[in-house]
Amino acid sequence: MSPALGRALHGHAPPWVKDFDDLAYEWRRLFAEFVGTFLLVVVAAGAGVIDATSHGMIGRVPSVVAPALMVMAVILSVGAVSGAHLNPVVSVAFALRREFPWKRIAGYVLAQMAGAVAAVLTLWAMFGKAGSLGANLPGAHTSDLRAMVMEILLTFGLVTTILGTASGAQNVGPLSALAVAGYIALAGLWSSPVSGASMNPVRSLAPDLFNGRIGSVWIYLAGPTVGMLVAVAVAWVLRGPGGDATAAHAAQGSLGVLFVHEHPSTHDRNE
Repeated sequence: MSPALGRALHGHAPPWVKDFDDLAYEWRRLFAEFVGTFLLVVVAAGAGVIDATSHGMIGRVPSVVAPALMVMAVILSVGAVSGAHLNPVVSVAFALRREFPWKRIAGYVLAQMAGAVAAVLTLWAMFGKAGSLGANLPGAHTSDLRAMVMEILLTFGLVTTILGTASGAQNVGPLSALAVAGYIALAGLWSSPVSGASMNPVRSLAPDLFNGRIGSVWIYLAGPTVGMLVAVAVAWVLRGPGGDATAAHAAQGSLGVLFVHEHPSTHDRNE
């Protein structure tokens, strides 16, 4: 983040708030990504696990709506700390838009993967490997290629929604959580029988690591990655090369604004 952007967003905030590039405080953001991704995958994969153990009492509609509601809750609860990416392609998309530092990408992705793995291990400990631990697989009579194209399409829509609602041109603040959650539910309602509507590499990879079935995992790595790149290209056409201050604020978290208002600096108190 540039010094000018930091001043514009945070005024007299403490040093760790002013400079989001200060990695000394990165643990707060990484822990938020770990917790948020853990909760998302517990619900997303857990729906399949519990549906299997309850002999179909969950059903397809609740299985796709529940993760959307969890994403909304996580964005509203920890978005101010880390930006609540919960998904590697979201982190990379913001970096490509010059609204998130590249040097923080590796930490975010590792935290997201760790959260997904912890969620799958929790489900395994509670229910065994029921429902293949909620793994995503192409639907019956669906080819791998068709499933990958579906993941490209769905992720393009997801990342377009996230980048659009975060931009200064049409930022809607906390209501962006409703837009993102609504899109996730919509995507699952019409497309989950084809690919599972993953749109998130770590959500799909984590169950496969413990199932030992990685034959289809490339679909859920390549599809979301390509979809994200298309969304970033479309964002460039719609809003230019990025670097939007409002979007950077949304991508990097706004805990600092709350922190400084609650704990004013010595300079502020002396004014």
